[in-house]
Amino acid sequence: MFDAPTRATPATVVCSHLSFTWPDDAPVFDDLSFTVGPGRTGLVAPNGAGKSTLLGLIAGLYAPSSGSVTVGGVLGHLPQTLPYRGDRTVADVLGVADVLAAIAAIEAGDVDERHFAVVGTAWDVEDRSRALLDRLGLGDVAPGRRLDTLSGGQIVQLGLAGQLLAEPDVLLLDEPTNNLDADARQRLYDVLDGWSGCLLVVSHDRALLDRMDRIAELGPGPHGGGEIRFFGGGFTAYAEAIEAEQEAAEQRVRTAKQQVKREKREMQEARERAARRAGTASRKAADAGLPKIVAGELKRKAQVSAAKADDVHAARLGQARDRLDEAERSVRSDDAIVVDMPQTRVPAGRTVFDGAGIRVRELFDGWIETLDADGEPVPTPVEGVDLTIRGPERIALRGPNGVGKSTLLRVIGGEIEPDAGTVRRHDGRVAYLSQRLDVVDRDRSVAENLAAFAPSRPPAERMNLAARFLFRGDAVHRPVSALSGGELLRATLLCTLLAEPAPQLLLLDEPTNNLDLVSVAQLESALRSYEGALVVVSHDAHFLSAVAPTRTLHLAEGRLTAVGA
Repeated sequence: MFDAPTRATPATVVCSHLSFTWPDDAPVFDDLSFTVGPGRTGLVAPNGAGKSTLLGLIAGLYAPSSGSVTVGGVLGHLPQTLPYRGDRTVADVLGVADVLAAIAAIEAGDVDERHFAVVGTAWDVEDRSRALLDRLGLGDVAPGRRLDTLSGGQIVQLGLAGQLLAEPDVLLLDEPTNNLDADARQRLYDVLDGWSGCLLVVSHDRALLDRMDRIAELGPGPHGGGEIRFFGGGFTAYAEAIEAEQEAAEQRVRTAKQQVKREKREMQEARERAARRAGTASRKAADAGLPKIVAGELKRKAQVSAAKADDVHAARLGQARDRLDEAERSVRSDDAIVVDMPQTRVPAGRTVFDGAGIRVRELFDGWIETLDADGEPVPTPVEGVDLTIRGPERIALRGPNGVGKSTLLRVIGGEIEPDAGTVRRHDGRVAYLSQRLDVVDRDRSVAENLAAFAPSRPPAERMNLAARFLFRGDAVHRPVSALSGGELLRATLLCTLLAEPAPQLLLLDEPTNNLDLVSVAQLESALRSYEGALVVVSHDAHFLSAVAPTRTLHLAEGRLTAVGA
């Protein structure tokens, strides 16, 4: 168990009336105030809401436009993008290179006082570093090893180890499980389970968020400024609380709509009664032979009385409409994607892919399986894989990072041909969605992309389909380059799943990476409508469960085995 050190200063983050605007005058926060104390807190919000920016403000990477940030104790921060060069060593990242060099010099007989000053009391730093690396599954990584020989996931784990060795009171983590395989994620969970300081985590990893003591939801405040609301428990408890809130909000909307309808009806009935009374009074005045001046005064008084009554009803109707507007604002627009896709249906038993003895050893142009610390592709061979995909089955392809899962997907999709073995594909279309979501043309609008993928569909039908993927009104005419990550995913799914011909085999490579939780839910709802065969690579256990795979395959050491067979 890793505990934050005990110090006199309480481990807290206090943001008071915090506002931040980018240099191009794009506002991010306005008058945001909150306090986070000891314990594990998960920070959630849609992509683009400013979660990473908020961590940067707390870490001192940005200066607030107004307001203040106060951190109690020693601060540690692991950003989403790590600023490490490939020529740096493991010891550099851990922050112990100078201490280890000083200890080595002393052990070699150099008793210069400068070496002792560098070491201080950290004589056990190598043992502590090794113990922590062991816990993170990096026990075989030597302190002098260069980063350009490690995977992206290993570098993330090293970055976390470096922060933990500094013994911070307050630790900020931004998407720490991105690029980690299932085993590495579990080790990270185990390390953070013992955290006793102030931990603030930005993540879309629901398994990690379920281990939090509380969830902080960042969103717009009631008056347009920023607001953070806290919910006790992990993500499951948070989701249940939000669902209950939404049910209550939807009930308020129904009640408010009934009230508006009732006020409209009563206003109309009051006007009709006033008109009938005015007509009756005019006839009586004429029958009674009253002078015109008297009859006119009676008519004027009746009109004033009717106008006052109308004003009362109008005010009540306005109040009912205000209550309806307020109720509708409290209902979230986390719409699901629901659309029929009969063209994607694959008959049971039809073989859509058959491969035997698949071997891939060469690195092809444009093929990136994993990247090293310098961003260079790392080849990952596949040896002797046999795989048959039949009917509408759903396959979860699992395995550690760097074993060749993306390589195998590209073989299935026909992007690369194996060095050895045989491959046969059904005539139906195969669609491959890489982590880069590079299927659509970034220079075209959503509507133009859909027209290119489904040219025979009438324009009105295409607009209706786009609306089902939540591109409504002017949103369908926005250029793809201006879309958020979640919107880009929806545009990619729209064009891929509704293309002509429709795909009967869909390949997904870590589709939830860098997506917010709302976008992940929308992806899940779209895949529920898909009726073809599917192969998905993902380390997100909750997402895989939602996809409902019919079988799970594990790839390791170049070979494929069935899980649970």
